[in-house]
Amino acid sequence: MPKKTKKMVILSAVLVILSLLIVWIVWGNTALQLTECTFSNDKIPFELDGFRIAQISDLHNTEIGDGNEKLLKMIRDAEPDIIVLTGDIIDSRRTDIDIALAFTKEAIKIAPCYYITGNHESRAEEYETLLKNRLISQGITVLENETVYIKKGEATIRIIGLNDPFFSTDTESHSSVIMKNTLSSLNITDDYFTLLLSHRPELFDIYKEYEIDLVLSGHAHGGQFRIPFLGGVFVPSQGLFPKYDAGLFHENGTSMIISRGIGNSVFPFRINNRPEVVLIELKKSH
Repeated sequence: MPKKTKKMVILSAVLVILSLLIVWIVWGNTALQLTECTFSNDKIPFELDGFRIAQISDLHNTEIGDGNEKLLKMIRDAEPDIIVLTGDIIDSRRTDIDIALAFTKEAIKIAPCYYITGNHESRAEEYETLLKNRLISQGITVLENETVYIKKGEATIRIIGLNDPFFSTDTESHSSVIMKNTLSSLNITDDYFTLLLSHRPELFDIYKEYEIDLVLSGHAHGGQFRIPFLGGVFVPSQGLFPKYDAGLFHENGTSMIISRGIGNSVFPFRINNRPEVVLIELKKSH
């Protein structure tokens, strides 16, 4: 094979591989995935056996489908009893509250929605001036270090929603102290099954200390780039090859589910890490 022809073949092969890689990355950033899991606990009342929770995290102003219709359809088809929004529905670097509000306006028509803040809300002045009040006016339950109860007949479970610690500090090292003080102030003393909504998975040791039954978290974006058998590469607040990146963790009676989220922020794309809606079904342990 002539030298010039050989170079052309190699260049063509490289271009084909690069093109396929780009297509795969683009597909992987928009190919929404439904991740279903069953969570069993003996504190879940029989009346709420089969209760379904759809978790949406880290939207970051993303639209999957026109007006987020693909995302909304996936949630509708999942038929949740409630929807929980675990922070960063906006992006403080390119804040567009209209995209977030257009999504929540439709989500509340599917099921009752419970919302907590993330670190991006803490940095965006639009949260306090506009977003929070408009979410409330839509009927979204905004939880800022607050507790609500879901009842069915005589059965009750508790939902706690925590503000992101960056509303009180801009230092990561102070976040754990703030979270401890907040949970202490809530006086979790009775025996209800407790679902905690908290954006920060890296504070799992504190959630365990307060004997939370199930934590739903986000923030980690699945580690942004996922390597098979190794997991995520980088997570804010945890650094390289983090412990808490995505999926289910269980220690000392406390479980935590970390959503890989929907959108991106500092890194404009993710690799081997599809956006997801998490659907949790609660089951009574027998």
